[in-house]
Amino acid sequence: MHASRSVESYFPEEDRDPVAQEYLVPDHLLPKVAIVGRPNVGKSALFNRLVGGDLAIVNDEPGVTRDRLYARGFWGLTEFMLVDTGGLLSVPKSGNVGVDGIAITRGGGQDALSAAVKEAHMAGLPAMIERQAAVAIEDAKTVIFVVDGQAGVTSADKDIANWLRKNHSNKKIILAVNKCESPTKGFQQAIEFWSLGFEPMGVSAISGTGTGDLLDAVCLGLESSKVEDVSSEDDTRVPSIAIIGKPNVGKSSILNALVGEERSIVSPVSGTTRDAIDSEVTGPDGQVYRLIDTAGIRRRTAVAAGGSKTEELSVNRAFRAIRRADVVALVIDAMACITEQDWKLSERIVKEGKGCVIVVNKWDTVPDKDHKSTVHYEQDVREKLRGLEWAPIVYTSAIDGKRVTKILDAAIEVEKERSRRLTTAILNQVVHEAMALNPPPRTRGGKKGRLYYCTQAAVRPPTFVFFVNEAQLFPDVYRRYMEKQLRSNVGYRGTPIRLLWRSKKKSDKDSKESSSKEALAETSV
Repeated sequence: MHASRSVESYFPEEDRDPVAQEYLVPDHLLPKVAIVGRPNVGKSALFNRLVGGDLAIVNDEPGVTRDRLYARGFWGLTEFMLVDTGGLLSVPKSGNVGVDGIAITRGGGQDALSAAVKEAHMAGLPAMIERQAAVAIEDAKTVIFVVDGQAGVTSADKDIANWLRKNHSNKKIILAVNKCESPTKGFQQAIEFWSLGFEPMGVSAISGTGTGDLLDAVCLGLESSKVEDVSSEDDTRVPSIAIIGKPNVGKSSILNALVGEERSIVSPVSGTTRDAIDSEVTGPDGQVYRLIDTAGIRRRTAVAAGGSKTEELSVNRAFRAIRRADVVALVIDAMACITEQDWKLSERIVKEGKGCVIVVNKWDTVPDKDHKSTVHYEQDVREKLRGLEWAPIVYTSAIDGKRVTKILDAAIEVEKERSRRLTTAILNQVVHEAMALNPPPRTRGGKKGRLYYCTQAAVRPPTFVFFVNEAQLFPDVYRRYMEKQLRSNVGYRGTPIRLLWRSKKKSDKDSKESSSKEALAETSV
């Protein structure tokens, strides 16, 4: 039996970077992993073990029951959404050892249990699974089926196994035999569960034994949550450019000027564009680009006060357009003040990892312009939209078509930048020179951060992973310094870049020592 690895042996708690986590893939795009099983087999303990201490920010997803708990988890460079579905219980018939149904028991009590059994009878089903748990399993790409290694195989385990095999044969099912604290004894405990029809994996949610192997199996069945690499894409890919902004800043006029036709309704009345409208245009590079015009995005309070269901739906479509875009053109009115809503839009662009071009429209309406006007205006924009300090600024007058084509030119360059991959050699040269110029600070105890190597893990947006001795030894101010050094040396104008810091503290050494000790233990048995 090979050495069982725990989560902590590869990623200690202090390595989990909440700042980096904030800018990872949006929750709804992550592959889901559902944990199922009868009550009291240790599902919640395993859930907490897999997502970790300070990473396990567990809350209710809006619109679902409180029994479905969600949390982000990662293993290596793969990220996923872990779902605890609650307990599934095999309900015995009165006087017989059999099954009436399977029901959620968490928080429901005996009344809920009885209702579940009745529903199962009425439906004529051999088993009934609570609706929310069924939805969670249906949405999941991988299912972790948890059983109790100390209790052995139960009739409820068999029922759940049969139900999963019959209804979810298209899913990857991982059988986790929990409460196997001893690696050697756990192997013997797990053998019994082959009868369920899945390969058993001995784990311990309490001690962490085997959880590393479990996560290896989970990630093997998931698509990488990293942004897709350009090398794996089809040549027919059409980059998308979303045109967003507050109402009446000239978004539709910009679209019409770029496309060369009246694709959108142009009116001085705020909100005349209701839908996210797609058009296609060929750029000077011969590449086809998809342009997405959107409804003006107002503050939620303003939308609510207006009482317009149509506008509310339009705003939702606009936010979805941002999410599916590659590059976002954030349009602001040259004669209007930059507002908190503009800042919130810029923040959303960064969190979604989108490229950005800031478009200052209606530049023709600014009075008394001189050669310093753009300099002063840019200072104001950079001050108020600090999250987009890397975004190029284009000054346009869409109503008469002046400089509108520069928006497309800038967006094309931004898309090229966010799709660019650095060689590991160049990347490490830049990073090591930056560290030599400004070494990471020492702690009060004299500890100092050390960098082993850096690699680019993804594009769109460019994502870099720094493998260091201890991630917490690199404070936020130093991480911002490293981002600035990357930008000043290798570019990436117009796109957010993500820096993830991962500890490699003694992991390989500990794994080898653990393997040697277990080999000796098994030899002596």
